[in-house]
Amino acid sequence: MNTINETDWKDIVHRCFRCGYCKFTYEFSDFNCPSYKKHQFETYSTGGRMWLIYGVISGEIPWNQGVANVIYACPTCGNCIENCRFDKFKDFLVEFIELARVEATKAGFTPPKQLNLLKRIENPEMNNPYGDINSDNENLKKEHNLPDKAEWVYFIGCTSNYRQRDLRDATINFLKRANIDFTLVDEHCCCSPIIRTGQVNPVNNFINYNLTKIKNAGATKIITSCAGCYKTIKKDWLKYENDMKIEVYHTVELINKLMDENKLKFKSEYSKTITYHDPCHLGRHMKLYDIPRKVYGRIPGVKLVEMKRNRENAWCCGAGGGVKIGYPEWALEISRERLEEAKDTGASVVSSICPFCRTNLFDANKKYNMDFEVLDLLEILSTMEYEIVA
Repeated sequence: MNTINETDWKDIVHRCFRCGYCKFTYEFSDFNCPSYKKHQFETYSTGGRMWLIYGVISGEIPWNQGVANVIYACPTCGNCIENCRFDKFKDFLVEFIELARVEATKAGFTPPKQLNLLKRIENPEMNNPYGDINSDNENLKKEHNLPDKAEWVYFIGCTSNYRQRDLRDATINFLKRANIDFTLVDEHCCCSPIIRTGQVNPVNNFINYNLTKIKNAGATKIITSCAGCYKTIKKDWLKYENDMKIEVYHTVELINKLMDENKLKFKSEYSKTITYHDPCHLGRHMKLYDIPRKVYGRIPGVKLVEMKRNRENAWCCGAGGGVKIGYPEWALEISRERLEEAKDTGASVVSSICPFCRTNLFDANKKYNMDFEVLDLLEILSTMEYEIVA
């Protein structure tokens, strides 16, 4: 796992060459950085941010809300990492931005909207970034007749549990039909929203809480349908808990395994043209590109078409890094550009395997009357007839 010690990052942040590759993908002759494309000002590129961050931590530039807003006006999509030419530096670009946000939080300059994430997550009646009353998932367990102890825990994630319940229910039903020995726990936020926005003080407590619940359920494996939870649990939690001894899977990995073993047998077709949107947390951050495409490509009737920018150069949906809550109109503008690109493929369905991407793409689709179906993979499978054989 590529990571950097929090005590060392300030000593190397100045190494950026400011070559400009971080904001431009020459293969497509277009900007790859949503922030730079919006503001057209060097400080809003990753290279510009590196120098701004260095100025702040060296004391040459004082913290103020304007400086903080520049550092927060980034969806941390990671496309700069793919285009940076400095191999010994580029892997940490997003971490640099997140660590600078930690410094902003310490200095008291977290933007107010992003600060609401922490207030809601730390509220003992909520424990989620949406401000809903916490669900302990006991009713769901009873409704689906799930055991108290199992090999797997389905970590639903806040977006699926509080905003995308159709995806949550489709996932539960799929796991049951697949005869997965799983249960649910009284999960609290995985902490992705507050890690991305630099508000890390409670993270260790939340990780310990969730791990205790998972281990008390007897589970040795976690499965999630959320790209953000997947990246956070599989990668970020290791910075706080180095001996988790728990395997972490995304649902698409399980579905692919069932297909590889010829255990997922379709009895109907999904006769639509689909274009797949790579979630930043699953693609660039976790390098999971081929498996989703294999899965969509093996669904009977599906015609899978690619957008111009895909895989490591996929255009961000615009929701991540605190942008959805902090700059909601801009988040939709970013998503609109993605949907316009999808329109060029001739697809009628835009699909992703991240509920947060689905939310922002759906919102932009509605606002700009783009006339797509925006669906998660599990929602597509829920409309089909299939059986899973032993």
